[in-house]
Amino acid sequence: MVLVIDNYDSFVYNLAQYLGELGWEPVVYRNDQITLAQIESLSPSHIIISPGPATPLEAGISNDIIWRFAGRIPILGVCLGHQCIGYVFGGQVIRAAVPTHGKSSLVYHDGKTVYQNLPNPFEAGRYHSLVVKRE
Repeated sequence: MVLVIDNYDSFVYNLAQYLGELGWEPVVYRNDQITLAQIESLSPSHIIISPGPATPLEAGISNDIIWRFAGRIPILGVCLGHQCIGYVFGGQVIRAAVPTHGKSSLVYHDGKTVYQNLPNPFEAGRYHSLVVKRE
């Protein structure tokens, strides 16, 4: 089961649908409607932290989930979820020098985990105005 944390963004249901199409069992909870203890009892195989309209400091339980489960359960952050991961591990979310909206870029990877069976490099669409900067 893949736990999907909804940070109050409609894109979360696109993520859940894609997971289902790939044969996974997604379960969606809003970021203020689940506890760490409930997550422990669900025993998800993976966790996805969704996009949302806020900042990492306003993302409900998302940061606590990352703190608790990072290194134990694979976690993927999308948009705000990615920002939360960066924030939890000491990064700073800042405005990008150049916003990148609707641009495609080549992604080079190690062929492991989420990149398994993908071409290297592959072309991915980008749409962001913020970046996570290492401190």
